[in-house]
Amino acid sequence: MRASPSASTRLGSLPPPLRVLLLTLLATGLALYALAVPTTSAHAADALLSQGRPATTSSTEGAGYAASAAVDGDTTTRWASAWSDPQWIQIDLGASSTLSKVVLNWENYATAYQIQVSADASQWTTVYSTTTGTGGVQNLTVSGSGRYVRMYGTQRVNGYGYSLWEFQVYGTAGTGTSGGTTGGSTTGGTTTGGSTTGGSTTGGTTTGGSTTGGTGTPPPGNWTTVWSDDFNGASGAPPASGDWIIDTGTAYPGGAANWGTGEVETATDSPANIGLDGSGHLNLTAVKSGSSWTSSRIETRRSDFTAPAGGQLQISATLKQPNPAKALGYWPSFRAMGAAYRGNTAAWPAVGESDVMEDVNGRSQLSATLHCGTAPGGNCAEYNGLTSGLATCSDCQTGYHTYSEIVDRTTSDEQIRWYLDGKQVWQVSESQVGVSTWNAAVHHGLYLDFSLRIGGSYPNAVCGCTSPGADTSSGGALSLDNVTVSQTTGTAPAPLADPPVPTAPSNVHVTGSQGNWQLTVDGKPWQVKGMTWGPATSTADAHMRDLKAMGVNTLRTWGTDATSKPLLDAAAAYGLKVVNGFWLNQGADYVNDTTYKTNTLNDIKNWVTTYKNHPGVLMWDVGNEVILTTQDHYTGAAVEQQRIAYAKFVEQVVEAIHAIDPNHPVTSTDAWTGAWPYYKQYTPSLDLYAVNSYGAVCSVKQDWINGGYTKPYIVTESGEAGEWEVSDDANGVPTEPTDTQKRDGYLSAWNCITGHTGVALGATLFNYGEEDDFGGVWFNVVPSGWKRLAYYSVAKDYGGTPQANTPPVIGSMTLSNTASVPAGGTFDVTAAATDPNGDPIRYQLMYSSKYVDGGTALQQVNFTQTGDGRFTATAPKALGVWKVYVYAYDGHGNVGIETRSFRVVAPTVSGTDVALGRPTTASSYQQTGTARRSRRRTPPTGAGTPVGRATGPIRSGSRWISARRRPSSMSSWAGSRPTGRRTRCSSPVTAPTGPRCTRRPPGRGVWTPSTSAGRAGMCG
Repeated sequence: MRASPSASTRLGSLPPPLRVLLLTLLATGLALYALAVPTTSAHAADALLSQGRPATTSSTEGAGYAASAAVDGDTTTRWASAWSDPQWIQIDLGASSTLSKVVLNWENYATAYQIQVSADASQWTTVYSTTTGTGGVQNLTVSGSGRYVRMYGTQRVNGYGYSLWEFQVYGTAGTGTSGGTTGGSTTGGTTTGGSTTGGSTTGGTTTGGSTTGGTGTPPPGNWTTVWSDDFNGASGAPPASGDWIIDTGTAYPGGAANWGTGEVETATDSPANIGLDGSGHLNLTAVKSGSSWTSSRIETRRSDFTAPAGGQLQISATLKQPNPAKALGYWPSFRAMGAAYRGNTAAWPAVGESDVMEDVNGRSQLSATLHCGTAPGGNCAEYNGLTSGLATCSDCQTGYHTYSEIVDRTTSDEQIRWYLDGKQVWQVSESQVGVSTWNAAVHHGLYLDFSLRIGGSYPNAVCGCTSPGADTSSGGALSLDNVTVSQTTGTAPAPLADPPVPTAPSNVHVTGSQGNWQLTVDGKPWQVKGMTWGPATSTADAHMRDLKAMGVNTLRTWGTDATSKPLLDAAAAYGLKVVNGFWLNQGADYVNDTTYKTNTLNDIKNWVTTYKNHPGVLMWDVGNEVILTTQDHYTGAAVEQQRIAYAKFVEQVVEAIHAIDPNHPVTSTDAWTGAWPYYKQYTPSLDLYAVNSYGAVCSVKQDWINGGYTKPYIVTESGEAGEWEVSDDANGVPTEPTDTQKRDGYLSAWNCITGHTGVALGATLFNYGEEDDFGGVWFNVVPSGWKRLAYYSVAKDYGGTPQANTPPVIGSMTLSNTASVPAGGTFDVTAAATDPNGDPIRYQLMYSSKYVDGGTALQQVNFTQTGDGRFTATAPKALGVWKVYVYAYDGHGNVGIETRSFRVVAPTVSGTDVALGRPTTASSYQQTGTARRSRRRTPPTGAGTPVGRATGPIRSGSRWISARRRPSSMSSWAGSRPTGRRTRCSSPVTAPTGPRCTRRPPGRGVWTPSTSAGRAGMCG
């Protein structure tokens, strides 16, 4: 918890009894003072407009300090904000009103703040401003009009948050639910069918907002309103036909069925699915009839919304997500679509799609995404797109919130930023996707799309099921309050451009003498400051600027073929070079398989010939970890025979490469320095050695000295300690390093490598990869494109200049139960993060079943966020040791990730387990155990899985497994039982829904379905 200021700075430092007494005296004294010394009053006709009105705020200090406490007329209750700047509190007067006075009754005051008014809670005008606030009771004369009024604080008097006993607004009340201006000037606007076009709002806007409530504002700017709609009109009426197209059916004209995403709803224009509510909202409602669903989706008729060169485009909507009781399959969406998609669905994703708001299955979350390029894969990682990921969107199903996107063309490296209530939640820059991909996706007109979808690929992927469910609630609605499109203009900067690919080949050599070597490129020293390359080579142009900013000058691959050219071209264009790998099969028979060796050698010679003159080539790297992994494929004397044969084959390859290309060195990589004696004896033509070393990288220098080697080396993989190197935790699985330990691991590894001066010629650290899975979280510095602390460590190692904004840091992570979480039960997770830049943090939780079933993909968690960094999660149903991950996002492309393990056990059930220890028979059983082997970690094999294990004491390591065929069954003799003495669990031929549980009465009766409860995952 943050340290408090000195006790003299505020009442909050007093003990509670004294504080209550003093507050009571203060309140009484203020009341008497107000009677004795009246302040300047408003006009007699002015009324108190704010009391009891809806109030929202950027944050609260805690549950007892809600925004409503500042408008309840009670001077003993108060709103208090979080302890940071800026913060705001906002009142909805219900209609545009003329204002005359604001009274602020401070508990902890602002020295600098503004009073602002707005017609739509989006565009704000300041009607009072000070930087010399004095606290107490402040009576402020103001002039302006608007529906919304807020106090926007930018400087607190001390370390505590802003706090108001009362926030009172006086004036003349308006009528209706919208309209009016904000005290600035709005000119040139016309209203047609509920929409406004051509309006110009001057005076700019200010920042504010929150991820926890309210309808904050986007960043400042002199925005010109291009188009808007506040959905005024009679209840039940459709949206204005001159502004909106209502899509109907199950597909776009000429498009794929089910809207191309597998949704199950039929879109209609029925009033049951779409209509105004008479209070300034448009509702899109999903309705279930039998097993069928109907809903609605709308598009703006205009498709020419665009950001001018040198200016910005802002798209904003205030809306409330659906809040049905059971929301599985609900998929609300607010998108900006490339105009060319209308009428040509095959143009997706190249023409661009920006998801400003999406959530699924009622998770109280938000994801923002840019879709572009080609699919699948491509520069935008389709079909997922470049996404913020689902993360916290508190109160978004119960309150209206403002979701915005700004397309910013004021800089050469253009950018799209997404906001929730004025707080940035995601960003994508042109340099991240490449110039041509960006131009195709952004530099044209857009139209807006709002829809409430049911079922389909996104909700199904998140739940790991088919949605909607049979019990999914009908009647949930996506409710739109207002939509606004606005622009700014300016002088266009020079456009971003890719540098040309050089044509001249480079000459790379290892020069120097014993202990004083260096790598030179065209005669100049080249210290390898590298990363291993993870993305598809076809996307290289989307990553080079980022790698260059990190200070990276070298990339390493594991294979070279026809797909290598885009990587070599992009690297060369940006002054980077590539260690081109040649994959040699681990476990191949290098003693006897001459066909494999001949074909492989010919293939290598072909690609060396193809690329030897390419300016992107630094060196050739033959094989990866073959000598170490020989022990995984051979036993006894065969291991040594294969290792020697392999080293001799590598010598053949090196000689062949030198003959074709004398201008680039050749190395060979293995996973331990124990491979170097083989290379020393059997592969003398290598120009330098290479090793992959993680937790042991600091011992490589001494290994080299002890081995008496006469060649330098590079480290081709390194970073934090790997899964095979760390100790096990209390659940018996490897303890993954924390985010900060990983950060420090990259710094330490580089220090050890550079500490071997004149011998270690650099490194390609592991891994510039985008996989967001078990291994990706452990090792990748950019999983799903999100930058980790380790990313910035590598940039520090290499003297790079990445963005100044850095990731949130999770200081600690704890689970309420790690040893025995009941299957399907709940447990608490605590992992509060802090952000070094003060950015608001949004969270997500994921599971890994790696130590349960060997799967490496992560799974979504059903959880409830109960506080900042506090969650209650529902455990998986499969027994065994799982891992839970907490993601903390900062909205600027960074993420902090921590993980812990927990053991899922069978839940306690009522009654007696009558099958425990009873005679058991089965159709078959697997007679030998299974061993899952990782690269360097080999669990023991089992001794079979006899059926008796199924009725033994409950423990996750004991089980019955049938032979690998279907159908299979197991039955248990339960002895005396009133309703039936034998119970059977059977698996059908295709097992589409899992095992069937049946029981049979004594004798030779019929097996009938069992309805009794049983142990988790077992028959009852």
